[in-house]
Amino acid sequence: MEFPLLETARLRLEKVEEKDAAAFFDIMSRVEVIAYYGMDPLVHEEEAVEIIRSFHASFHAERGVRWAIRLKETDRFIGTIGLNNLNLKAQKAEIGYELHPDYWRRQLMQEAIHGVLKHAFAELGLYRIGAVTFPENTSSNRLLEKLGFTLEGRLRGYLHQQNQSHDAFVFSLLTTEWVNDC
Repeated sequence: MEFPLLETARLRLEKVEEKDAAAFFDIMSRVEVIAYYGMDPLVHEEEAVEIIRSFHASFHAERGVRWAIRLKETDRFIGTIGLNNLNLKAQKAEIGYELHPDYWRRQLMQEAIHGVLKHAFAELGLYRIGAVTFPENTSSNRLLEKLGFTLEGRLRGYLHQQNQSHDAFVFSLLTTEWVNDC
């Protein structure tokens, strides 16, 4: 399977490469980014390289797709977005993402999510896209609801971060509910 390149008005979504490791590490080592991510901040750049390699392995095994989010204007790497737990046979996946704080509150993630949803429903033929968030992550929760996701419920003790178990919200969007108007 060839890696899908996606474009939106302001963004290019393309394969995350090892050359992106320093920029990816810069994002994933920030406490404010990782606060509701379900993992602890990265400490060494090599950890970013290993995660990028895991993105590639997941793609080749057809279990996930992770895109670098780049600004078209500058080609700057500003985050990633992906389909995790991809199951083409069962027509489902979960969406996950992170963005450098310098680019928060500019509707860039909304644009990136819309591009991935369009690809997932129209090209991959998925029926369901899920999302798992921390209940306290009000920004992400509002964004998902704005994009048409439905809050299905709370999973007790589902996420483990900083030596603690945390509850999680589960959202979903079905292809029959998706409105391609963003």
